[in-house]
Amino acid sequence: DAVINLVGILNEKSDDGTGFRRVHTELTRAIIKACSEASAKRYLHMSSLNADPFAVSYYLRTKGEAENAAMAAHDAGVPTTVFRPSVIFGPNDRFFNRFAQLLRVSPVLPLACASAKFQPVFVGDVTKAIISSLTNRSTFGVRYDLGGPGVNTLLELVRYVEKLINSKTIVIPLGSIMSKIQANI
Repeated sequence: DAVINLVGILNEKSDDGTGFRRVHTELTRAIIKACSEASAKRYLHMSSLNADPFAVSYYLRTKGEAENAAMAAHDAGVPTTVFRPSVIFGPNDRFFNRFAQLLRVSPVLPLACASAKFQPVFVGDVTKAIISSLTNRSTFGVRYDLGGPGVNTLLELVRYVEKLINSKTIVIPLGSIMSKIQANI
């Protein structure tokens, strides 16, 4: 009756976008084709805040391509809703917990893109949005940005985690050049 596509990756082995394209774009198209062939009554698609086929990063670009394919499926008769969350947090998440782990084991943490802004959203709120949209016709053909109540820089979020776990790690915000070097490493 319904297909909910939550598949996505944050990193790829190659550095040319092929991994992102395979998982985000090609897999989405295959899922949409299967939905159409099976006459699925509903398709829900998890994208990402700021997804755009013309974005600078492969991640956001391929998420944007997949999002457009999902909306094209809606136009072709598969009732579709797209969700565009910011970073999702909750028990065992890979965002806050990753920083907590790094802060516990490292005396110094070089932080790339420290001024990047996030609007973390609780996994329970994302789940409620998905469930409530399943049968709500007013959500068909709509893209929803999902974010929590506050916007924070990455540095502010890492400092928050630092405080929660009582870490004494020295966090060093990196500038854009050092952030690029760290990303390439």
